[in-house]
Amino acid sequence: MSAGWWRLGWLFNRRVGLALLGTVLLLIAAVAVNVVGIRIAGGIEGWQRWMDSHTGAFLAWRLLLYAGTVWGWLWTRRRLRAREPDGVAGQRLLRVEIAAVVALLVLEASLLTRAG
Repeated sequence: MSAGWWRLGWLFNRRVGLALLGTVLLLIAAVAVNVVGIRIAGGIEGWQRWMDSHTGAFLAWRLLLYAGTVWGWLWTRRRLRAREPDGVAGQRLLRVEIAAVVALLVLEASLLTRAG
């Protein structure tokens, strides 16, 4: 077993740095939107009522987001299958796809039980 597997060299490349920066910026934007929404709605209770009254719009947004993600995944999957035509890549893809679908189903089920 190699002693170098735990090193953080992968963390200091450009792609990972940009992905981390994008994630942090997205998190900051989400917090800012919530803070502004709470101020505009007059408090946390008003913000919660506004969010509850717009659940249909949030559902439409999530469905569009899921559709875009599926489109991107299919594009990526097609490229990966062309690059690695062996069965091992197909098995890895299948495991990732099943995990993603299960995660989305759990997320949506938790949202439905919360709303219902």
